[in-house]
Amino acid sequence: MSFNKEVNELIEDFSYFESWEDKYQYLIDLGRSVPKMDESLKIDVNKLKGCQSVVYFSNFFNSNGTITFVASSDAAIVQGLIALMLKVFSGKKPQEIIDTNINFLEKIGLDEHLSPTRKNGLSSLITSIKNAAKSKLVQE
Repeated sequence: MSFNKEVNELIEDFSYFESWEDKYQYLIDLGRSVPKMDESLKIDVNKLKGCQSVVYFSNFFNSNGTITFVASSDAAIVQGLIALMLKVFSGKKPQEIIDTNINFLEKIGLDEHLSPTRKNGLSSLITSIKNAAKSKLVQE
């Protein structure tokens, strides 16, 4: 497993900040840049389980073999975590998604600075992303 270009960019971006206050602010700012999720997708079947905040998640398979992920949360930091995951995984082919090493969260330091409930929610999001990629591979 290796880090992709987007992961390396995130590691570099987070390395510029010395304090966790600044890193959290950057995370919140990233969350603001996530495209709005269509309201029609904000339905119970798309609600992620295991999240303290309300998180909606969906994906689309594209004709070029990639998967586009969309997600939305009512919490600013969670929306920032969504932004990280979309940057890393959205627009990639299923095998690339499966092969992406999520240990980059340790390099950024997020694994140490998230509450247990946020870690659970992030884990649920990553599992959903990886499962979508696996199901696409099975269909091929």
